[in-house]
Amino acid sequence: MPRPVSRSVSRGVVALLLACALLLTTAGCGGDDVQNASSAATPTGTATFEQQKLAKTRFVANAGLAAGATYQWIVKPYRAGRFKKGADGRTLALVKAGLAGAFTYNRLKAATNNAKGDPLLSKAVAPLTAGIESLKELGTKLRKGEVADADVGAFENVINSVKDAGRSAGAEVVEKVPSASQLSGG
Repeated sequence: MPRPVSRSVSRGVVALLLACALLLTTAGCGGDDVQNASSAATPTGTATFEQQKLAKTRFVANAGLAAGATYQWIVKPYRAGRFKKGADGRTLALVKAGLAGAFTYNRLKAATNNAKGDPLLSKAVAPLTAGIESLKELGTKLRKGEVADADVGAFENVINSVKDAGRSAGAEVVEKVPSASQLSGG
């Protein structure tokens, strides 16, 4: 017999679903100022030192947010068994994971654009674009509860590859958990 859902829980789920819809509609629309400002940097060897420094800073910020969201709302709940059928709070955990998946994809795309402003970072990140693209649909898969070990592993592998690429180019990526407003696009 299903448990009754309180109004506050159902309002919270509705709010998260609305935030998810907002995020999905804005995810492909150019992101935030960090992503848009990075497009001014050129990927050629003639970029100024300041442009290269800003490219690395923006890359680290975006990749760090992607890593933090992945760990906080995808990897950690998955390992805790929150995505399993019958788990307490499963629906909310899956909605959050779906949002985090879309957010992670968006921030990783921004990070790869940022990397274009630094020749060394651009070369290090270039091989990762296919892996990042493979995450595009996983946010929806997470939200629908169709998640498997391989899906969570894909997020972890891509994040670890981006961290390694940053480290090799002198741009150390540190996980930074985004705020709820950043995650929901607000």
